Amino acid sequence: MLYRLLIIFLLIAPIHLEINAQGVRSHIRSGNRDMRGGAEGAASKAELKYRKAMASDDKNAQAMYNLGCALLAQNKDSMAYEMFEKATKVETSKQRKAMAYHNMGVIMQRQQQYGPAMEQYKQSLKLRPHDNQTRYNYVLCKKLKKDQDNNQNQNQNNQNNQNKDKNKDQNKDKNKDKDKNDQNKDKDQNKENNQNQERPKDGQMSKENAEQLLNAAVQEEKATQQRLQKAMAKPSRRNIEKNW
Repeated sequence: MLYRLLIIFLLIAPIHLEINAQGVRSHIRSGNRDMRGGAEGAASKAELKYRKAMASDDKNAQAMYNLGCALLAQNKDSMAYEMFEKATKVETSKQRKAMAYHNMGVIMQRQQQYGPAMEQYKQSLKLRPHDNQTRYNYVLCKKLKKDQDNNQNQNQNNQNNQNKDKNKDQNKDKNKDKDKNDQNKDKDQNKENNQNQERPKDGQMSKENAEQLLNAAVQEEKATQQRLQKAMAKPSRRNIEKNW
């Protein structure tokens, strides 16, 4: 009985695998028709077909590559890149593998990552050295990367110059503040010196006090002179009566 069951299993297994393979191919062909049709939403419909194919065979390189193309057509760059990268690891056909590398380069070029794009184009050209489109893209990325590097260097130099000018202005402002502070210090010092000059030393009176005392003495002297003059001008009654 066990022997018969084993025989039956061995007979059924290839049939199941063949049916599964036919289903994978059917999904892929259906997705390809959607992509070739170019109708609105065609790439989205094709994506579903390719995903069904991969659900049945997740190692199918053709399904991976075609799914990457459908995703790329929908601008789903990161997901497409992942599919192409997986395809390069299992694909045995040099042509399809080179096309996967090419499309990975296109995605990097879209994102202005020209260095990584050039590396992908190099891998593609190793497998298809006479592919003119890949070679053209490689040369174009090389030029764009050079321009990008020059612009970055120019921007960096401009930034450095701006920082230098900013530092100069800051130092200039600092020097102005320092000069202003020094001038204020000089003014304060001169004011203090003048106050010290006017302030009497110990045991001495100030110039202002001396002048006040001198003016008071002069006024007192004038008042005394005026009193004496009045006294001398007034006649003495006692003397007159005595003479009589």
